[in-house]
Amino acid sequence: MIAPLPAAAQIVVLAKEPVPGKVKTRLTPPFTSGEAALLAAAALEDTLAAVAAVRVRRRVLAFDGPPGSWLRDGFTVIPQRGGGLDERLSAAFEDAHRRCPLPIVLIGGDTPQVTGDLLADAVAALRTRDAVYGPASDGGFWLLGLCRPDPELLLGVPMSLPTTGSAQLRRLRRSGLSVAIMPELTDVDRLQDAVRVAAEAPRSRFAAALAGIGEPRSSSAS
Repeated sequence: MIAPLPAAAQIVVLAKEPVPGKVKTRLTPPFTSGEAALLAAAALEDTLAAVAAVRVRRRVLAFDGPPGSWLRDGFTVIPQRGGGLDERLSAAFEDAHRRCPLPIVLIGGDTPQVTGDLLADAVAALRTRDAVYGPASDGGFWLLGLCRPDPELLLGVPMSLPTTGSAQLRRLRRSGLSVAIMPELTDVDRLQDAVRVAAEAPRSRFAAALAGIGEPRSSSAS
């Protein structure tokens, strides 16, 4: 049987180095900064594994920090640039597209329950739509795909708010783009999110890391 050719697209993962005190700060408390960093590292590894399972032309990690030994083969690493999240998202699209002018599906490292099949569906959607959008349960978004990146589609969208997702989707549609909508996923930002996501993906590295940490010393976020 002849294996299918890689899709003429690329997937970009936007992530930070999992350093205590730098990542998943909304998990502290109830977790320590070290525990939160362990969860972030596990989530990133799960995300990269899902991306590696998708047959695309190029896989990119837009990273804030030096990559570690966990980095899988087949990923191109580019540095993040910009200040706010809207700037960093826009720059990641721009930099990846400049190096390889193909449609881009971009995700973060906050949804370790994501699967290769979900990502493949997002890539496929860009064959017939201008954009693909994945809503998050907190009002944000976990995935954004664009056939032709444009800074005007992202810059100035207020980030990290319950209205971020609706504002981003409105920006896409007001720009005249046709948009495919992906299933809603939960970003891991708080204890409740971590428990829910681990239950949805019980065989994930994230679930194993959460189980290894055990019951947080404080349950104030539950």
